[in-house]
Amino acid sequence: MAIFLAYFSVVLIWATTPLAIQWSSDSLHFIAAAAARMLLAFSLALFIHACLRQSLLVYWKQRNIYFAASLGIFPNMLLVYWAAQYIPSGLVAVLFALTPFATGVMTLLLLKQNPFGIKRVAALLLAIVGLLVIFYQQLRIDVESVYGVVGILLSCLVFSFSSVWVKKLTLQSQQQPSAFQQATGALLFSLPGLLLSWWWLDGNLAPTLTLKSAGAVIYLAVIGSLLGSVLFFFILQRLSASAVSLITLMTPVFAILIGKQLANEEFSAQTLTGVRIVLAALSLYSPWSLRELRIALAEKLIKALRTPVVSDQAEADLLAEKAREDMFRYK
Repeated sequence: MAIFLAYFSVVLIWATTPLAIQWSSDSLHFIAAAAARMLLAFSLALFIHACLRQSLLVYWKQRNIYFAASLGIFPNMLLVYWAAQYIPSGLVAVLFALTPFATGVMTLLLLKQNPFGIKRVAALLLAIVGLLVIFYQQLRIDVESVYGVVGILLSCLVFSFSSVWVKKLTLQSQQQPSAFQQATGALLFSLPGLLLSWWWLDGNLAPTLTLKSAGAVIYLAVIGSLLGSVLFFFILQRLSASAVSLITLMTPVFAILIGKQLANEEFSAQTLTGVRIVLAALSLYSPWSLRELRIALAEKLIKALRTPVVSDQAEADLLAEKAREDMFRYK
């Protein structure tokens, strides 16, 4: 249940991020907005560290993991902020939905695991078709939009590489860092690059900071960067990188639902059709069939009911096997 809640929370947080990014740039340069967001998030993380009286030396001892995680912030976030200037948010969502493909390729190269099968490739293609249907009205590509398209595609590659590399390093590590440590370490190792980029490309503070920009930066720092990162690394430790990458497919759909509830946006027939296609693709991508899911849930329920009378692990294994036989006999 904890994994499900964390997964769903990340989907909701990422669904609200595009609008918050636009608002944060209301009176700030896009690099200044990104740097201020991460700096504020890191300051809050340091405050939590001080309250818990934890040493920062752990981040140097496992610097390879935190450096790999930092790539998801720098240069990835700068690519997203920069590309969003040239293309509509809908097109950003469609392009970023290619992340599962990139994650699959990185998983094949780094983890030597092949996540692709005919069913999953078909599901991903179907999901992209659904997203294209949803955002068809926003697909207006001109010469200048090429910059945005290339930026988001590079972001997909960097984000996927970072996720799979972190997964590989944590599997190899004898001491697993917590999700909070991974989020803090990623912020720590990404901040120098962000601040240097701001100083080199902008270097100016906004003469007048609007309430919209300030509120958006605070929201992105606390909810988007800190809480969102902790939850992301929490599920990344417990699920495959391919399963985590599916968040990018669900985020655009939930962004529409949030827009309807908060801004009274109406659904068109085209949008509803696209949402149905994406949901069908997600169910197709899942490794579970309905029959397998029913059997697995029944097995866990029977095992849980019999657990109190178990005296050792060997007996528990025997009872689990017996429960499986009973389930197949009476299902």
